Parts: sequence; C-alpha cells; structure tokens
Amino acid sequence: SGVAWNESQHCRLLAPEQLQLCRRHLEVMPSIVRAARRTQALCQQSFADMRWNCSSIRRAPSFGPDLLTGTREAAFVYALAAAAVAQGIARSCASGELPLCSCGPGPSEPPAPGSRWGGCGDNLSHGLQLGAAFTDGSARARAGGTPGLRAVNRHNGAVGRAVLRDSLDTRCKCHGVSGSCSVKTCWKGLPDLGEIASDLKSKYLAALKVTHRLMGPRKQLIPKEGDARPVTEMDLVYLINSPDYCTPNPQRGSLGTQDRPCNRSSVGSDSCDLLCCGRGYNTYTEEVTERCHCRYRWCCSVVCRRCRRSLERHVCK
Repeated sequence: SGVAWNESQHCRLLAPEQLQLCRRHLEVMPSIVRAARRTQALCQQSFADMRWNCSSIRRAPSFGPDLLTGTREAAFVYALAAAAVAQGIARSCASGELPLCSCGPGPSEPPAPGSRWGGCGDNLSHGLQLGAAFTDGSARARAGGTPGLRAVNRHNGAVGRAVLRDSLDTRCKCHGVSGSCSVKTCWKGLPDLGEIASDLKSKYLAALKVTHRLMGPRKQLIPKEGDARPVTEMDLVYLINSPDYCTPNPQRGSLGTQDRPCNRSSVGSDSCDLLCCGRGYNTYTEEVTERCHCRYRWCCSVVCRRCRRSLERHVCK
C-alpha cells in the first residue's frame, strides 16, 4: 500500500476480472491493499479462540480448500473482505486521497435540534459501487467455474456491503464557548471495521446451508433443508459442511489444533476441552519477567522494579 501502483508491474498480477479495474483506477489500489491486510488481521483476531483460527488467510491469494469450496468460513472471509474494500474506498474519498471522489453527499433528512450538517462524511455510495466491482470480480475469478460457488460468493460479498451500509451513523463535534455544546456539526460516518467483523461473526454462526437450484426461470440459492427459513439478503450462506478442524486434513483445509494454546479455566470455544477436541493437553510452567512495584517520581517519571513470576501454559496434545 505504500508504493505507487504501476499498470504493467502490478495490475498484471491480479485476476483477469480485476485487471481492467486496476488499470482504470490505479489510485484506488493502495486503499484496496490496506483493506486486504485489515481483512487478514481481523479474521485472525475474530477466530483466535476457535478451532478454525483463520491462519490460512496468511497464504492469500493462494487460498486452501477451507476458503475455496463454499464453506461457512469462506462466507465470513468474502463478506468481511467486501466490507473492508468498500469502507477503505469510502474513507479514502473523504480524506482527499482519491482525486475522482470527495466527501459523501449531505444527508437528506433535517439535522437534530441544535445541530447542523457539515464536516466531511465517508463517501459510502462510491465505496459500495467501486468495491462491489472489484470484490465481485474476485469472486468470479476464484469460483473455479462453478455457478453455485460464484452465486454464493457474490451473495456473501453483498451481505458484507449491506452490513457496512446499515452501519453508517451520525457523528457530531461540539462547538461553543468554554467547551460548551451550544452547536453541533454532524456528518455521516462509518464505524471501525472491527464492529463490522463482530456483526459478521454473529452471521457466520447463524449461516444457512444452501443449494443452487432452478426455481422458475433462473437458478437461486435456497436452503438445503426443506424446513429452514428462506434466505434473506442479510444471511451468510455456504454450500458444504466444514470439517471439525480437530486433526490435519489437507484435502479439507484443516490444520488441526495440536500444539494450540488453550484456556483450562474457560468453558467457551477456547477451553482445553473444546479446542483440544477431547485429546487432552500438556501443561508447562514458564517464568516471565515483568515490571512491578511501580511508583511515580517527581517530576516526571515512573520508576519500576523487575519481578519474575511463574505462569502455567496449557497446550493441546
């Protein structure tokens, strides 16, 4: 993201569906690179305490079966990536980084009493439009020619953008004498991507298994189970069941959980019982050195001693 993108040097590394977009919008590419890196970091952060901990995303764009075969995990990644790209472009517009766009349009509704519209809001409409063109091109390129997988990836990308769109809210700054808030200047802004990732994690847990079937004149995504609720535009969907990720299985994209640290006192997904899949765990004692007995010294520093203490670590067998 810190380099000037070159048409021949960089764009040719992308998928064919993204190549033309890259050439037409070179100035946007650093924002997209930052969005990809943010997606990687947030995915690993969101799943750090689960059997599938999103570690495979570090190999992007060389994804493994866990992210290429229409799994529940792939649904989350495609949705988060789509939201990240759209948000990155929207904020780059507002920051003046992109020459062909600027602040988002002013809200049509009247401001709240004592407030006025102003500032520079995130350009969500531009971010959604250009982000959809880029990430949907990526979904088509990676689908291996399977119509059902292409449809699932496009749907999940649209869910990510819909969650981002619904998160646009009003931000205000106070003005007045001596810090009073007699007048507020307000604008529309997007939250941190971590909030979007949290919403998408909830949708991941409630994702629907679907099939791509002819319904009337065209194929649609419908629930695999006949008694399941209909698919909505806010549901993440997947095609195949994921492995349990307990043991290594390269064909399914499972790395296993051996040697993963676990929490013996937890009852959640990071517990040694769940994370180690019933195999048990080993306990190690580790000595760490840390600051202790800190005190403030006038003026103006904090002085600490160095203390050693023992910590118990638990690792899955």
